[in-house]
Amino acid sequence: MIVGIDLGTTNSLVAVWRDDSPQLVPNALGSLITPSVVGLDDQGQVLVGQAARERLQTHPQLTAALFKRHMGSAQEISLGARRFRPEELSALVLRSLKEDVERAFGEAVTEAVISVPAYFSDAQRKATRIAGELAGLKVEKLVNEPTAAALAYGVHQKDRETSFLVFDLGGGTFDVSILELFEGVMEVRASAGDNFLGGEDFDAALVQHFLSSQRQDKAFPDVDSPGLRNRLRREAERVRQALGQEATATFSLAHGGQQWEQVISQDELQKICAPLLERLRGPIERALRDARIRVADLDEILLVGGTTRMPLIRKLAAGLFGRFPAMQINPDEVVALGAAVQAALKQRAAALEEVVLTDVCPYSLGIETTAQFGRMYEAGHYLPIIERNCVVPISRVKTIQTLHDNQTQVLLKIFQGESRMVKDNIALGELSIPVPPRPAGEVELDVRFTYDNNGILEAEVKIPATDEVHSLVIEKSPGVLSPEEVRRRLAELAQLKVHPREQLVNTVLLARLERLYQEHLGEVREMLAQMAGSFQQVLGTQDTGRIADLRAAIEQRLEELERSPWQ
Repeated sequence: MIVGIDLGTTNSLVAVWRDDSPQLVPNALGSLITPSVVGLDDQGQVLVGQAARERLQTHPQLTAALFKRHMGSAQEISLGARRFRPEELSALVLRSLKEDVERAFGEAVTEAVISVPAYFSDAQRKATRIAGELAGLKVEKLVNEPTAAALAYGVHQKDRETSFLVFDLGGGTFDVSILELFEGVMEVRASAGDNFLGGEDFDAALVQHFLSSQRQDKAFPDVDSPGLRNRLRREAERVRQALGQEATATFSLAHGGQQWEQVISQDELQKICAPLLERLRGPIERALRDARIRVADLDEILLVGGTTRMPLIRKLAAGLFGRFPAMQINPDEVVALGAAVQAALKQRAAALEEVVLTDVCPYSLGIETTAQFGRMYEAGHYLPIIERNCVVPISRVKTIQTLHDNQTQVLLKIFQGESRMVKDNIALGELSIPVPPRPAGEVELDVRFTYDNNGILEAEVKIPATDEVHSLVIEKSPGVLSPEEVRRRLAELAQLKVHPREQLVNTVLLARLERLYQEHLGEVREMLAQMAGSFQQVLGTQDTGRIADLRAAIEQRLEELERSPWQ
């Protein structure tokens, strides 16, 4: 069985193709959305999703979020005494989604199409594939999130030529892609984006604004505490969402017997977020320029990603494009639905007409060279071999020569980026190639880059003088695990104990009660403590009926409390 997965910075979803349409699959709590949060409980068992998210502020040392932003890097994240790579944490999320589908349909899930930001680098794409492998999934296909959104909207089923732009602003990344449909071919004309711009950054701006307003108050607590930082971020998210419905919202923090509040209006939010809104313009302009298309020639604008719910984002999009964008499909769900459509296309589902998808290489890819200026030589220059927004799959070759007499080695350094000097681009790896010792410039090397539909770069170097061909194995690609390392970490993950699924709904409620207890004071705190104590007592009886009844009553009371959190 093959599934489509939206592995998001903030939330993740899984969908399957059933009854000639994509269907989202709920998790153990009955929710379609699983927070991309992983933690360990007090017994060292793994928690994934809402249960882990509830413990972010109460047990920050045992909980991790936003690890997608570190995919493709060598960074490790500590959960208690254990250290995890971003791929491993992502694998635990993927494994949880895989198990949700297997329990729902009683079939083994063996393969997945996973969505990635269009602007993900080679290393980030490889890390995503490895995360799938660690989760026990075969990942032959990665689909760019904007392309998945277009598939979900059924753009591929239209019988006329159509051009459209996908504006995808999620929790942690921003992508913009321009696509065209003609004669059953969906072609990505251009992609651009920012891998560090999303809803989390808008929340961070709100937190910073709130902290600046309290700077003069000497009683204000130390915000270096991880638990307090997570509380502030959660409150910022609540305020941002509230401002989507109301003219004003109150940012509040209770700590140490005191409470601090600040009223924020929609106009103030726009001023606070002005630098972030300005950053959205650059990728849009670059994509339009690279695609050689005018805004007036676009047939549709699709808004994708939960952050596009913000009125100021919709207002910005309407102003930039001179029309109201399409949001008929839930922006949180559209990418997962599209990934399921891609999975069905991969399976050649009978209900889907044949559609050919083409994509582009989001970055320029090249090598370091030495430039000659008269009699002077300067190292560190960038020679692009594949330029950004070329249609993939693509293969390009460029010829270089040796620089020194009797040179016996050429060190080929590979980079991605758009800057003239390699120091300002991202190093992907390097390969040392033996060459025959001859006078400078006499030995030529044909360097061929091949970039496939999954965004994976391969390179080979041919020396015409000897007919030798060297396949490029990137030995120093930052953040990419070796096959041996993958096998070792797969064995380690298999030994982790996962919190029992049947207890998860009760674990989430206890974690929520603990979080709210820390957030509140006085009578509300006493009430929460009594609820938690009563629920733990009933859990001890193992009477499923009594547990379910009390859980429902407590959840209803908590919903009322969180709608008016400082009443």
